[in-house]
Amino acid sequence: MPQQPARGTRLFTVTADTLVAVDFGPRTKRRPPGPYGRLFARPGTRAFTLANLLARLPMGMFSVSAVVMIAGTRGSYALAGAVTATGLAATALVAPWTARLVDRYGQARVAVPATLVAALGSLALLLCVRYDAPAWTLFAAYAATATTPNTGGMSRARWAHLLDSDPDALHTANSFEQAADELCFMLGPVLAAFLCGAFFPEAGTLVGVVLLVTGVLAFAAQRSTEPPPSGRTTTGATTTTPPAPSPLRSPGMPPLLAVCLALGAVFGSTEVVTIAFADAQGHRTAAGVVLALQAGGSCAAGLLYGRVRFAGAAEDRYPWCVAAMTALLVLPLLAASLTGSLLLLSAALLVAGMATAPTMITNMTLVQRRTPDGRLNEGMTLAVTALLGGIACGSAAGGWAVEHLTPTAGYGVPVTAAAVALLIALAWPGIRTAAA
Repeated sequence: MPQQPARGTRLFTVTADTLVAVDFGPRTKRRPPGPYGRLFARPGTRAFTLANLLARLPMGMFSVSAVVMIAGTRGSYALAGAVTATGLAATALVAPWTARLVDRYGQARVAVPATLVAALGSLALLLCVRYDAPAWTLFAAYAATATTPNTGGMSRARWAHLLDSDPDALHTANSFEQAADELCFMLGPVLAAFLCGAFFPEAGTLVGVVLLVTGVLAFAAQRSTEPPPSGRTTTGATTTTPPAPSPLRSPGMPPLLAVCLALGAVFGSTEVVTIAFADAQGHRTAAGVVLALQAGGSCAAGLLYGRVRFAGAAEDRYPWCVAAMTALLVLPLLAASLTGSLLLLSAALLVAGMATAPTMITNMTLVQRRTPDGRLNEGMTLAVTALLGGIACGSAAGGWAVEHLTPTAGYGVPVTAAAVALLIALAWPGIRTAAA
């Protein structure tokens, strides 16, 4: 009788009565997947995420492309700024209604036509600029882009639907989504500036339209992961239950939106002041790289934040996140005031950006918990709308500080806005009360 082979060997049959043992040495254990690996091991998640990233990238391209396109052909930054501000105001009014329709009738049924309308608005703007149409047509065309659906909100709604019973996995998904936001707003302006400069002024808008339509169509085609619309049952019949109350009426939602408004002011003022500071140093073209470093720090911190498992409630972490963001925003102010070095300012913004993603991830988590069932996309769109409003206010405040004071003093605006956000987070008890 042949001897039993040693443990750790594999057997290969050579003849009917002969066994040959071949030793391959000790077996290597495969490392278990991390939280992100487990997240994207779920069926359908990679497909809708890739499509959504494709659709989300133009969100960081359109405004820069519009400014370059209009200012380059009409010779007026004032006109370019007024047109983009009009589009921002229109988005603040229309986006919550679009999100409400998405929640009620489904992502595919609403997002596709809404995207096509927005794409036509962008193409109309391109043609109006190209063929020197009257200035009022630019405002009308760019206002039509306000129907663009909140692609990031739709992706988060899918994660919330798929991970409803797994809060740890949902925390990882929210962290990834925030990191994706930072990545898109880091790469989008750079890509837009490159396209407009290397080819022709309308190239950034044209490529952005193609990416948006392609991404939304691919995203809408992923029906297996789409959350069911609140206005229909699983069989397709119309529901008879009354619609859920508006997210604005949910306890704790108004203060969260107020914090979003203040945080938006941080982002808007930082962008304007940084451009002015780099220009004063004689390196205006480097401003995009400096701002990209800030977004890169936030992206890295967001991915790391998603790997951490917290024992306490998000309501308890939230004030600490806002406090850390406020404290770190002092670093760019000190770097600009004490050194005047653009290199040290870049390093300070990189570090300061690391508090952005954890703050926004926790904020979106609280928004999701306080949004009534069936209106999740609307609730998250309201948060994004508040951020956009804050960005507009922060840009105006930062521009005023730069013009009437100095670019260095302008870095006091984001610190002040973050301090206001911290005061709201600490003083409004609705934020620190766990959702029922």
